[in-house]
Amino acid sequence: MADADAIVVGAGLAGLVAATELADAGKRVIVLDQESRQNLGGQAFWSLGGLFLVDTPEQRRLGVRDSLELAWADWLGSAGFDRDEDHWPRRWAESYVAWAAGEKRAWLRAMGHRIFPIVGWAERGGASALGHGNSVPRFHVTWGTGPGVVELFTRRALVAESSGLIRFCFRHRVDGLIRSGGAVTGVSGVALADDDGPRGVSSNRDITGDFAFSAPSVIVASGGIGGNPELVRKAWPARLGAPPARMVVGVPAHVDGRMLGVAEAAGGRLINGDRMWHYVEGLQNWDSIWPDHGIRILPGPSSLWLDARGARLPAPYYPGYDTLGTLAYLRQTGADYSWFILTQSIIRKEFALSGSEQNPDLTGRDWRLVARRAIGKRATGPVEAFKQHGADFVVADNLDDLLAGMQRLAGDGLLDAGKARSEVEARDLQMRNSCVKDSQIMGIHNARRYLGDKLVRTAAPHRLLDPKHGPLIAVRLNILTRKTLGGLETDLDGRVFGEEGQIVPGLYAAGEAAGFGGGGMHGYRALEGTFLGGCLYSGRQCGSAAARAAG
Repeated sequence: MADADAIVVGAGLAGLVAATELADAGKRVIVLDQESRQNLGGQAFWSLGGLFLVDTPEQRRLGVRDSLELAWADWLGSAGFDRDEDHWPRRWAESYVAWAAGEKRAWLRAMGHRIFPIVGWAERGGASALGHGNSVPRFHVTWGTGPGVVELFTRRALVAESSGLIRFCFRHRVDGLIRSGGAVTGVSGVALADDDGPRGVSSNRDITGDFAFSAPSVIVASGGIGGNPELVRKAWPARLGAPPARMVVGVPAHVDGRMLGVAEAAGGRLINGDRMWHYVEGLQNWDSIWPDHGIRILPGPSSLWLDARGARLPAPYYPGYDTLGTLAYLRQTGADYSWFILTQSIIRKEFALSGSEQNPDLTGRDWRLVARRAIGKRATGPVEAFKQHGADFVVADNLDDLLAGMQRLAGDGLLDAGKARSEVEARDLQMRNSCVKDSQIMGIHNARRYLGDKLVRTAAPHRLLDPKHGPLIAVRLNILTRKTLGGLETDLDGRVFGEEGQIVPGLYAAGEAAGFGGGGMHGYRALEGTFLGGCLYSGRQCGSAAARAAG
Protein backbone atom coordinates (compact mmCIF):
# COMPACT_ATOMS: atom_id res chain seq x y z
CA MET A 1 0.00 0.00 0.00
CA ALA A 2 1.28 3.50 -0.87
CA ASP A 3 2.31 5.80 1.95
CA ALA A 4 0.21 8.65 0.53
CA ASP A 5 -1.87 9.69 -2.47
CA ALA A 6 0.84 12.16 -3.46
CA ILE A 7 4.28 13.31 -2.41
CA VAL A 8 5.34 16.95 -2.73
CA VAL A 9 9.06 17.69 -2.74
CA GLY A 10 9.55 21.22 -1.47
CA ALA A 11 7.63 23.19 1.15
CA GLY A 12 7.86 26.53 -0.62
CA LEU A 13 4.91 28.39 -2.08
CA ALA A 14 4.33 26.14 -5.10
CA GLY A 15 4.58 23.03 -2.92
CA LEU A 16 2.19 24.41 -0.33
CA VAL A 17 -0.37 25.35 -2.98
CA ALA A 18 -0.16 21.87 -4.54
CA ALA A 19 -0.41 20.16 -1.15
CA THR A 20 -3.41 22.19 -0.03
CA GLU A 21 -5.22 21.57 -3.32
CA LEU A 22 -4.73 17.84 -2.77
CA ALA A 23 -5.81 18.03 0.86
CA ASP A 24 -8.91 20.03 -0.05
CA ALA A 25 -9.81 17.14 -2.35
CA GLY A 26 -9.49 14.74 0.59
CA LYS A 27 -6.16 13.25 -0.52
CA ARG A 28 -3.31 12.24 1.78
CA VAL A 29 -0.08 14.14 1.10
CA ILE A 30 3.50 13.84 2.31
CA VAL A 31 5.47 17.10 2.00
CA LEU A 32 9.26 16.70 2.15
CA ASP A 33 11.81 19.47 2.55
CA GLN A 34 15.52 19.44 3.34
CA GLU A 35 15.12 22.51 5.55
CA SER A 36 13.41 22.89 8.93
CA ARG A 37 9.84 23.89 9.71
CA GLN A 38 10.85 27.52 10.31
CA ASN A 39 11.57 27.78 6.56
CA LEU A 40 8.00 26.87 5.58
CA GLY A 41 7.06 28.95 2.55
CA GLY A 42 10.57 29.01 1.11
CA GLN A 43 11.73 31.93 -1.01
CA ALA A 44 8.28 33.48 -1.20
CA PHE A 45 8.51 34.52 2.45
CA TRP A 46 11.42 36.86 1.61
CA SER A 47 9.68 38.50 -1.33
CA LEU A 48 7.92 41.84 -1.60
CA GLY A 49 4.76 39.94 -2.45
CA GLY A 50 4.31 41.53 -5.88
CA LEU A 51 1.69 39.97 -8.14
CA PHE A 52 1.03 40.46 -11.85
CA LEU A 53 -2.67 41.20 -12.23
CA VAL A 54 -4.59 42.59 -15.18
CA ASP A 55 -7.52 45.05 -15.29
CA THR A 56 -8.06 45.24 -11.55
CA PRO A 57 -10.10 47.66 -9.42
CA GLU A 58 -6.78 48.96 -8.05
CA GLN A 59 -5.61 49.84 -11.57
CA ARG A 60 -8.91 51.42 -12.54
CA ARG A 61 -9.01 53.61 -9.42
CA LEU A 62 -5.62 55.02 -10.50
CA GLY A 63 -6.80 55.69 -14.04
CA VAL A 64 -5.02 52.71 -15.63
CA ARG A 65 -6.81 51.06 -18.55
CA ASP A 66 -5.54 47.51 -18.87
CA SER A 67 -6.85 44.49 -20.74
CA LEU A 68 -6.09 40.86 -21.45
CA GLU A 69 -5.26 41.82 -25.03
CA LEU A 70 -2.67 44.39 -23.94
CA ALA A 71 -1.17 42.13 -21.27
CA TRP A 72 -0.79 39.23 -23.71
CA ALA A 73 0.85 41.51 -26.28
CA ASP A 74 3.29 42.72 -23.60
CA TRP A 75 4.01 39.13 -22.56
CA LEU A 76 4.78 38.02 -26.10
CA GLY A 77 6.99 41.06 -26.70
CA SER A 78 8.97 40.22 -23.58
CA ALA A 79 9.09 36.43 -23.85
CA GLY A 80 10.41 36.29 -27.41
CA PHE A 81 9.45 32.63 -27.80
CA ASP A 82 11.61 31.31 -30.66
CA ARG A 83 12.34 27.60 -30.03
CA ASP A 84 10.60 24.34 -30.82
CA GLU A 85 10.58 23.57 -27.09
CA ASP A 86 8.62 26.78 -26.44
CA HIS A 87 5.35 25.02 -27.35
CA TRP A 88 4.35 24.21 -23.78
CA PRO A 89 5.89 27.33 -22.22
CA ARG A 90 3.82 29.46 -24.59
CA ARG A 91 0.65 27.53 -23.80
CA TRP A 92 1.33 27.96 -20.09
CA ALA A 93 1.95 31.67 -20.59
CA GLU A 94 -1.33 32.15 -22.43
CA SER A 95 -3.22 30.26 -19.76
CA TYR A 96 -1.48 32.14 -16.95
CA VAL A 97 -2.11 35.61 -18.39
CA ALA A 98 -5.80 34.74 -18.84
CA TRP A 99 -5.88 33.63 -15.19
CA ALA A 100 -4.18 36.86 -14.09
CA ALA A 101 -6.86 38.79 -15.96
CA GLY A 102 -9.61 36.54 -14.61
CA GLU A 103 -10.10 34.62 -11.38
CA LYS A 104 -6.65 35.03 -9.79
CA ARG A 105 -7.51 38.12 -7.73
CA ALA A 106 -10.89 36.76 -6.60
CA TRP A 107 -9.37 33.36 -5.72
CA LEU A 108 -6.78 34.99 -3.48
CA ARG A 109 -9.21 37.49 -2.03
CA ALA A 110 -11.56 34.71 -0.94
CA MET A 111 -8.69 33.42 1.24
CA GLY A 112 -8.18 36.84 2.85
CA HIS A 113 -5.56 38.31 0.51
CA ARG A 114 -5.48 42.10 0.26
CA ILE A 115 -3.54 44.48 -2.01
CA PHE A 116 -1.73 47.75 -1.28
CA PRO A 117 -3.70 50.41 -3.20
CA ILE A 118 -0.81 51.83 -5.25
CA VAL A 119 0.02 49.62 -8.25
CA GLY A 120 3.71 49.59 -9.20
CA TRP A 121 5.09 50.01 -12.71
CA ALA A 122 7.88 47.46 -13.05
CA GLU A 123 9.84 46.61 -16.22
CA ARG A 124 8.71 49.65 -18.24
CA GLY A 125 10.53 48.53 -21.36
CA GLY A 126 11.21 51.74 -23.23
CA ALA A 127 12.00 50.42 -26.73
CA SER A 128 8.80 49.92 -28.74
CA ALA A 129 5.19 48.80 -28.43
CA LEU A 130 6.20 45.38 -29.78
CA GLY A 131 9.18 45.03 -27.45
CA HIS A 132 9.79 44.15 -23.82
CA GLY A 133 7.97 45.71 -20.91
CA ASN A 134 4.70 46.51 -19.20
CA SER A 135 2.69 49.10 -21.12
CA VAL A 136 0.91 50.00 -17.88
CA PRO A 137 1.44 49.44 -14.14
CA ARG A 138 0.58 45.86 -13.11
CA PHE A 139 2.76 45.14 -10.05
CA HIS A 140 0.27 44.66 -7.20
CA VAL A 141 2.02 44.53 -3.82
CA THR A 142 0.45 42.24 -1.24
CA TRP A 143 -0.61 43.96 1.96
CA GLY A 144 1.67 41.91 4.20
CA THR A 145 4.29 41.33 1.42
CA GLY A 146 5.62 37.81 0.91
CA PRO A 147 4.55 36.51 4.33
CA GLY A 148 1.06 37.75 3.52
CA VAL A 149 0.95 35.44 0.50
CA VAL A 150 2.56 32.48 2.26
CA GLU A 151 0.22 32.64 5.25
CA LEU A 152 -2.81 31.99 3.03
CA PHE A 153 -1.47 28.50 2.33
CA THR A 154 0.40 27.71 5.54
CA ARG A 155 -2.86 28.31 7.38
CA ARG A 156 -4.67 25.81 5.17
CA ALA A 157 -1.75 23.38 5.30
CA LEU A 158 -1.57 23.40 9.09
CA VAL A 159 -5.30 22.71 9.33
CA ALA A 160 -4.82 19.77 6.95
CA GLU A 161 -1.84 18.60 9.00
CA SER A 162 -3.92 18.59 12.17
CA SER A 163 -6.60 16.51 10.44
CA GLY A 164 -4.03 14.00 9.17
CA LEU A 165 -4.29 14.81 5.47
CA ILE A 166 -0.86 16.47 5.21
CA ARG A 167 2.25 15.02 6.79
CA PHE A 168 5.29 17.29 6.84
CA CYS A 169 8.72 15.63 6.83
CA PHE A 170 11.25 18.39 7.37
CA ARG A 171 15.00 17.78 7.21
CA HIS A 172 14.36 15.09 4.59
CA ARG A 173 16.53 15.48 1.51
CA VAL A 174 15.35 13.65 -1.58
CA ASP A 175 18.24 12.09 -3.50
CA GLY A 176 16.32 9.92 -5.96
CA LEU A 177 12.95 9.22 -7.51
CA ILE A 178 11.75 5.60 -7.40
CA ARG A 179 10.51 4.18 -10.71
CA SER A 180 8.45 1.07 -11.26
CA GLY A 181 7.12 -0.13 -14.59
CA GLY A 182 8.15 3.14 -16.23
CA ALA A 183 6.27 5.30 -13.71
CA VAL A 184 7.56 7.39 -10.82
CA THR A 185 6.14 5.77 -7.70
CA GLY A 186 8.02 7.35 -4.84
CA VAL A 187 11.12 9.06 -3.50
CA SER A 188 14.19 8.08 -1.51
CA GLY A 189 16.82 10.06 0.32
CA VAL A 190 18.44 10.84 3.63
CA ALA A 191 17.26 12.36 6.88
CA LEU A 192 19.33 15.30 8.09
CA ALA A 193 20.10 16.23 11.67
CA ASP A 194 17.76 18.70 13.32
CA ASP A 195 18.73 22.34 12.95
CA ASP A 196 17.03 25.12 14.87
CA GLY A 197 18.76 27.96 13.00
CA PRO A 198 16.64 30.96 12.02
CA ARG A 199 14.79 31.11 8.71
CA GLY A 200 17.14 31.53 5.76
CA VAL A 201 20.34 30.71 7.63
CA SER A 202 22.35 27.86 6.09
CA SER A 203 21.64 24.60 7.90
CA ASN A 204 23.79 21.55 8.57
CA ARG A 205 23.99 18.60 6.17
CA ASP A 206 24.71 15.93 8.78
CA ILE A 207 23.05 12.65 7.77
CA THR A 208 21.22 10.68 10.46
CA GLY A 209 19.48 8.01 8.40
CA ASP A 210 17.65 7.26 5.18
CA PHE A 211 14.06 6.98 4.03
CA ALA A 212 11.80 5.95 1.18
CA PHE A 213 8.14 6.86 0.59
CA SER A 214 5.73 5.66 -2.06
CA ALA A 215 2.84 7.40 -3.79
CA PRO A 216 1.26 7.28 -7.26
CA SER A 217 2.14 10.96 -7.85
CA VAL A 218 5.29 12.92 -7.03
CA ILE A 219 5.31 16.71 -7.45
CA VAL A 220 8.72 18.38 -7.68
CA ALA A 221 8.41 21.91 -6.29
CA SER A 222 11.95 22.44 -5.08
CA GLY A 223 12.89 25.78 -6.66
CA GLY A 224 15.71 26.73 -8.99
CA ILE A 225 19.47 27.36 -8.88
CA GLY A 226 19.69 30.97 -7.67
CA GLY A 227 21.36 30.06 -4.38
CA ASN A 228 24.14 28.16 -6.17
CA PRO A 229 26.47 30.63 -7.95
CA GLU A 230 28.48 27.74 -9.44
CA LEU A 231 25.40 26.41 -11.25
CA VAL A 232 24.40 29.94 -12.27
CA ARG A 233 27.78 30.46 -13.95
CA LYS A 234 27.62 27.02 -15.58
CA ALA A 235 24.21 27.83 -17.13
CA TRP A 236 25.13 31.44 -18.03
CA PRO A 237 24.37 32.03 -21.75
CA ALA A 238 26.83 33.61 -24.16
CA ARG A 239 24.23 36.20 -25.21
CA LEU A 240 24.59 37.78 -21.75
CA GLY A 241 28.36 38.02 -22.03
CA ALA A 242 30.83 36.40 -19.67
CA PRO A 243 29.47 35.32 -16.29
CA PRO A 244 30.51 37.70 -13.52
CA ALA A 245 33.38 36.71 -11.26
CA ARG A 246 31.63 38.36 -8.36
CA MET A 247 27.90 38.28 -7.59
CA VAL A 248 25.71 38.74 -4.58
CA VAL A 249 23.09 36.09 -3.91
CA GLY A 250 19.39 36.91 -3.73
CA VAL A 251 18.06 33.67 -2.26
CA PRO A 252 19.06 31.30 0.57
CA ALA A 253 21.69 28.62 -0.01
CA HIS A 254 19.11 25.82 0.02
CA VAL A 255 17.90 27.05 -3.39
CA ASP A 256 20.60 24.79 -4.81
CA GLY A 257 19.08 23.17 -7.92
CA ARG A 258 19.69 19.62 -6.68
CA MET A 259 16.23 18.31 -7.46
CA LEU A 260 16.43 19.39 -11.09
CA GLY A 261 19.25 16.92 -11.54
CA VAL A 262 17.39 14.26 -9.55
CA ALA A 263 14.30 14.64 -11.73
CA GLU A 264 16.38 14.59 -14.90
CA ALA A 265 18.08 11.37 -13.77
CA ALA A 266 14.62 9.83 -13.37
CA GLY A 267 13.76 10.64 -16.98
CA GLY A 268 12.39 14.19 -16.77
CA ARG A 269 13.29 16.61 -19.56
CA LEU A 270 14.92 19.93 -18.66
CA ILE A 271 14.55 22.73 -21.20
CA ASN A 272 15.60 26.37 -21.49
CA GLY A 273 18.32 26.05 -18.88
CA ASP A 274 20.11 29.05 -20.41
CA ARG A 275 17.22 31.36 -19.58
CA MET A 276 17.58 33.10 -16.26
CA TRP A 277 16.62 36.27 -14.43
CA HIS A 278 19.26 38.13 -12.45
CA TYR A 279 19.22 41.74 -11.31
CA VAL A 280 21.77 44.48 -11.82
CA GLU A 281 20.79 46.64 -8.83
CA GLY A 282 22.09 44.36 -6.08
CA LEU A 283 23.49 45.57 -2.75
CA GLN A 284 25.67 43.69 -0.33
CA ASN A 285 23.45 43.17 2.69
CA TRP A 286 25.12 44.82 5.68
CA ASP A 287 23.04 42.53 7.95
CA SER A 288 23.36 39.22 6.10
CA ILE A 289 21.24 36.15 6.71
CA TRP A 290 22.63 33.72 4.11
CA PRO A 291 26.05 33.57 2.39
CA ASP A 292 26.84 36.56 0.13
CA HIS A 293 23.35 37.85 0.88
CA GLY A 294 22.27 40.50 -1.59
CA ILE A 295 19.27 42.84 -1.59
CA ARG A 296 17.82 44.34 -4.75
CA ILE A 297 16.95 47.99 -5.14
CA LEU A 298 13.58 48.50 -6.81
CA PRO A 299 14.39 51.90 -8.30
CA GLY A 300 12.19 54.68 -9.56
CA PRO A 301 13.16 56.25 -12.90
CA SER A 302 15.32 59.23 -11.86
CA SER A 303 18.78 57.98 -10.82
CA LEU A 304 21.63 58.56 -13.27
CA TRP A 305 23.08 55.18 -14.25
CA LEU A 306 26.80 55.03 -15.06
CA ASP A 307 29.04 52.11 -15.89
CA ALA A 308 32.21 51.43 -13.90
CA ARG A 309 34.15 53.91 -16.09
CA GLY A 310 31.68 56.74 -15.66
CA ALA A 311 29.83 56.53 -18.98
CA ARG A 312 26.07 56.82 -18.89
CA LEU A 313 24.07 53.77 -19.94
CA PRO A 314 22.25 54.27 -23.26
CA ALA A 315 18.50 54.11 -23.83
CA PRO A 316 16.49 52.16 -22.82
CA TYR A 317 18.75 50.99 -19.99
CA TYR A 318 17.35 53.24 -17.31
CA PRO A 319 16.29 52.31 -13.75
CA GLY A 320 13.27 50.03 -13.79
CA TYR A 321 13.08 49.63 -17.58
CA ASP A 322 14.73 46.45 -18.87
CA THR A 323 16.49 44.20 -16.37
CA LEU A 324 17.93 41.63 -18.75
CA GLY A 325 18.81 44.12 -21.49
CA THR A 326 20.73 46.16 -18.94
CA LEU A 327 22.49 43.04 -17.66
CA ALA A 328 23.59 42.10 -21.19
CA TYR A 329 24.83 45.64 -21.84
CA LEU A 330 26.78 45.85 -18.59
CA ARG A 331 28.48 42.52 -19.21
CA GLN A 332 30.09 44.16 -22.26
CA THR A 333 31.75 46.82 -20.11
CA GLY A 334 34.25 44.43 -18.51
CA ALA A 335 33.24 45.19 -14.91
CA ASP A 336 30.99 43.34 -12.47
CA TYR A 337 29.39 46.52 -11.12
CA SER A 338 27.91 49.86 -12.15
CA TRP A 339 26.80 53.06 -10.36
CA PHE A 340 23.71 55.08 -9.53
CA ILE A 341 24.16 58.78 -8.83
CA LEU A 342 21.20 60.41 -7.14
CA THR A 343 20.08 62.83 -4.43
CA GLN A 344 18.43 62.53 -1.05
CA SER A 345 15.14 63.61 -2.64
CA ILE A 346 15.37 60.72 -5.10
CA ILE A 347 16.36 58.08 -2.54
CA ARG A 348 13.56 59.20 -0.24
CA LYS A 349 10.83 58.71 -2.81
CA GLU A 350 12.22 56.25 -5.33
CA PHE A 351 14.25 53.64 -3.47
CA ALA A 352 12.43 50.54 -2.34
CA LEU A 353 14.28 47.42 -1.25
CA SER A 354 13.01 44.04 -2.35
CA GLY A 355 12.25 41.79 0.57
CA SER A 356 9.66 41.41 3.27
CA GLU A 357 12.18 42.18 6.00
CA GLN A 358 13.16 45.44 4.25
CA ASN A 359 9.59 46.77 4.30
CA PRO A 360 8.35 46.52 7.89
CA ASP A 361 5.45 48.88 7.25
CA LEU A 362 3.98 46.84 4.40
CA THR A 363 4.90 43.49 5.94
CA GLY A 364 3.47 44.50 9.31
CA ARG A 365 0.36 46.02 7.69
CA ASP A 366 1.08 49.24 9.57
CA TRP A 367 -0.64 52.25 7.95
CA ARG A 368 1.02 54.65 10.40
CA LEU A 369 4.48 53.53 9.26
CA VAL A 370 3.38 53.67 5.61
CA ALA A 371 2.24 57.28 6.07
CA ARG A 372 5.73 58.21 7.31
CA ARG A 373 7.07 57.53 3.80
CA ALA A 374 5.44 60.81 2.74
CA ILE A 375 6.85 62.92 5.58
CA GLY A 376 10.21 64.66 5.85
CA LYS A 377 13.45 64.20 3.90
CA ARG A 378 14.46 60.78 5.14
CA ALA A 379 13.89 57.54 3.25
CA THR A 380 12.42 54.49 4.96
CA GLY A 381 14.33 53.13 7.93
CA PRO A 382 15.80 50.16 6.05
CA VAL A 383 16.96 52.36 3.15
CA GLU A 384 18.56 54.86 5.54
CA ALA A 385 20.26 51.95 7.34
CA PHE A 386 21.80 50.81 4.05
CA LYS A 387 22.89 54.38 3.32
CA GLN A 388 24.61 54.51 6.70
CA HIS A 389 26.00 50.97 7.01
CA GLY A 390 26.00 49.52 3.49
CA ALA A 391 29.35 48.81 1.85
CA ASP A 392 28.10 50.12 -1.52
CA PHE A 393 27.10 53.68 -0.57
CA VAL A 394 28.98 56.97 -0.89
CA VAL A 395 27.41 60.17 0.47
CA ALA A 396 28.87 63.65 -0.11
CA ASP A 397 27.87 67.32 -0.16
CA ASN A 398 29.50 68.06 -3.51
CA LEU A 399 30.33 66.24 -6.73
CA ASP A 400 34.13 66.33 -6.31
CA ASP A 401 33.94 64.55 -2.98
CA LEU A 402 31.36 62.10 -4.31
CA LEU A 403 33.50 61.11 -7.29
CA ALA A 404 36.58 60.77 -5.09
CA GLY A 405 34.61 58.52 -2.74
CA MET A 406 33.45 56.38 -5.65
CA GLN A 407 37.04 55.94 -6.79
CA ARG A 408 38.13 54.93 -3.28
CA LEU A 409 35.28 52.47 -2.91
CA ALA A 410 35.91 50.79 -6.26
CA GLY A 411 39.65 50.70 -5.76
CA ASP A 412 40.32 49.57 -9.33
CA GLY A 413 41.11 52.85 -11.06
CA LEU A 414 38.33 52.42 -13.63
CA LEU A 415 36.22 55.49 -12.89
CA ASP A 416 36.97 58.50 -15.10
CA ALA A 417 35.87 61.36 -12.85
CA GLY A 418 35.86 63.84 -15.73
CA LYS A 419 33.54 61.68 -17.80
CA ALA A 420 31.20 61.11 -14.86
CA ARG A 421 31.12 64.86 -14.14
CA SER A 422 30.22 65.59 -17.76
CA GLU A 423 27.35 63.10 -17.60
CA VAL A 424 25.96 64.68 -14.42
CA GLU A 425 26.21 68.22 -15.78
CA ALA A 426 24.70 67.32 -19.15
CA ARG A 427 21.80 65.60 -17.43
CA ASP A 428 21.22 68.65 -15.22
CA LEU A 429 21.03 70.98 -18.22
CA GLN A 430 18.07 68.96 -19.45
CA MET A 431 16.10 69.75 -16.29
CA ARG A 432 15.45 73.39 -17.23
CA ASN A 433 12.51 72.55 -19.51
CA SER A 434 9.65 70.09 -19.55
CA CYS A 435 10.26 69.45 -23.26
CA VAL A 436 13.63 67.74 -23.63
CA LYS A 437 15.62 65.47 -25.93
CA ASP A 438 16.89 63.19 -23.15
CA SER A 439 14.72 60.05 -23.21
CA GLN A 440 15.26 59.28 -19.50
CA ILE A 441 13.99 62.75 -18.56
CA MET A 442 11.04 62.18 -20.89
CA GLY A 443 10.40 58.98 -18.98
CA ILE A 444 10.44 60.81 -15.65
CA HIS A 445 7.80 63.26 -16.90
CA ASN A 446 5.78 60.34 -18.30
CA ALA A 447 5.97 58.47 -14.98
CA ARG A 448 4.56 61.45 -13.10
CA ARG A 449 1.55 61.47 -15.39
CA TYR A 450 0.58 58.23 -13.62
CA LEU A 451 -0.94 59.07 -10.24
CA GLY A 452 0.64 56.12 -8.44
CA ASP A 453 4.15 57.13 -9.47
CA LYS A 454 3.55 60.77 -8.71
CA LEU A 455 2.32 59.96 -5.23
CA VAL A 456 4.93 57.46 -4.05
CA ARG A 457 7.50 56.42 -6.66
CA THR A 458 8.83 59.31 -8.74
CA ALA A 459 10.50 62.41 -7.32
CA ALA A 460 9.72 65.83 -8.76
CA PRO A 461 12.25 66.48 -11.56
CA HIS A 462 15.29 68.41 -10.30
CA ARG A 463 18.99 68.92 -10.92
CA LEU A 464 21.30 66.46 -9.20
CA LEU A 465 23.58 69.35 -8.23
CA ASP A 466 20.79 71.41 -6.66
CA PRO A 467 21.85 71.65 -2.99
CA LYS A 468 18.21 71.85 -1.87
CA HIS A 469 17.86 68.18 -2.82
CA GLY A 470 21.16 66.99 -1.34
CA PRO A 471 23.27 65.39 -0.20
CA LEU A 472 24.53 63.58 -3.27
CA ILE A 473 24.58 59.80 -3.12
CA ALA A 474 26.39 57.19 -5.20
CA VAL A 475 25.47 53.51 -5.02
CA ARG A 476 27.65 50.72 -6.37
CA LEU A 477 25.36 48.16 -8.00
CA ASN A 478 26.24 44.48 -8.03
CA ILE A 479 24.81 41.64 -10.10
CA LEU A 480 22.40 39.66 -7.94
CA THR A 481 21.33 36.08 -8.63
CA ARG A 482 17.63 35.34 -8.47
CA LYS A 483 15.51 33.16 -10.75
CA THR A 484 15.72 30.17 -13.08
CA LEU A 485 13.40 30.76 -16.05
CA GLY A 486 13.79 27.29 -17.59
CA GLY A 487 13.00 23.97 -15.95
CA LEU A 488 11.20 20.67 -16.29
CA GLU A 489 8.96 20.59 -19.35
CA THR A 490 5.32 20.04 -18.37
CA ASP A 491 1.87 19.97 -19.90
CA LEU A 492 -0.94 22.17 -18.55
CA ASP A 493 -1.57 19.68 -15.73
CA GLY A 494 2.05 19.91 -14.64
CA ARG A 495 2.89 16.40 -15.84
CA VAL A 496 6.57 16.11 -16.74
CA PHE A 497 7.73 15.08 -20.20
CA GLY A 498 10.60 12.68 -20.84
CA GLU A 499 13.41 13.08 -23.35
CA GLU A 500 11.45 11.28 -26.07
CA GLY A 501 8.47 13.60 -25.69
CA GLN A 502 6.36 11.17 -23.67
CA ILE A 503 4.77 11.91 -20.30
CA VAL A 504 6.67 10.36 -17.37
CA PRO A 505 3.76 8.74 -15.47
CA GLY A 506 3.44 9.86 -11.88
CA LEU A 507 5.87 12.81 -12.16
CA TYR A 508 4.74 16.44 -11.89
CA ALA A 509 6.58 19.74 -11.46
CA ALA A 510 5.51 23.15 -10.21
CA GLY A 511 6.98 26.57 -9.49
CA GLU A 512 10.52 27.48 -10.40
CA ALA A 513 11.46 23.82 -10.92
CA ALA A 514 9.10 23.88 -13.91
CA GLY A 515 10.19 27.30 -15.14
CA PHE A 516 6.98 28.50 -13.45
CA GLY A 517 5.06 26.40 -15.94
CA GLY A 518 5.82 24.30 -19.01
CA GLY A 519 9.58 24.58 -18.60
CA GLY A 520 9.75 28.35 -19.00
CA MET A 521 6.54 30.33 -19.43
CA HIS A 522 8.42 33.65 -19.26
CA GLY A 523 10.55 32.92 -22.31
CA TYR A 524 13.62 35.15 -22.18
CA ARG A 525 12.27 37.95 -19.99
CA ALA A 526 9.80 38.51 -17.17
CA LEU A 527 7.31 41.30 -16.55
CA GLU A 528 7.67 41.04 -12.74
CA GLY A 529 5.06 39.93 -10.25
CA THR A 530 4.96 36.75 -12.28
CA PHE A 531 7.22 34.55 -10.14
CA LEU A 532 4.93 34.28 -7.12
CA GLY A 533 2.01 34.12 -9.53
CA GLY A 534 3.68 31.31 -11.47
CA CYS A 535 4.14 29.36 -8.24
CA LEU A 536 0.49 29.89 -7.34
CA TYR A 537 -0.85 28.87 -10.73
CA SER A 538 1.43 25.91 -11.41
CA GLY A 539 1.02 24.61 -7.85
CA ARG A 540 -2.73 24.81 -8.20
CA GLN A 541 -2.70 23.05 -11.57
CA CYS A 542 -0.43 20.25 -10.31
CA GLY A 543 -2.34 19.71 -7.10
CA SER A 544 -5.69 19.55 -8.87
CA ALA A 545 -4.37 17.18 -11.54
CA ALA A 546 -2.71 14.86 -9.01
CA ALA A 547 -5.92 14.80 -6.98
CA ARG A 548 -7.90 13.76 -10.07
CA ALA A 549 -5.32 11.08 -10.86
CA ALA A 550 -5.71 9.67 -7.33
CA GLY A 551 -9.40 9.11 -8.02
